[in-house]
Amino acid sequence: MPALLTQASQVQCPHGAVVTHVPSNTRVVASGSPVLVMTDTNTIAGCAFTLPSTTPSPCVTVRWTVAAARVKVMGQPVLLQSSVGLCTAATQAPQGPPIVGATQPRVQGI
Repeated sequence: MPALLTQASQVQCPHGAVVTHVPSNTRVVASGSPVLVMTDTNTIAGCAFTLPSTTPSPCVTVRWTVAAARVKVMGQPVLLQSSVGLCTAATQAPQGPPIVGATQPRVQGI
């Protein structure tokens, strides 16, 4: 089973910029950090992606599309290490999937 994502989980855009998680949940924690749910805000700063025409098109947000099927926090599906998302530019252009790195190892879900 995949691990639950928390505010401390390390996630990057496909171009290596760091994703910052802003959890709406403050009640449920895993390894000392709030558990992330599908509707949380996930922003990206520092993406240097440029289109082939030399037009800057950095990733600015992550929109999660698939989360846990059975585990919910405050009525919202939690994010898992296996969750599917899409990084988008300010124009809402898709940039690719986020890369989930380190997570908390103790709590898992499906």
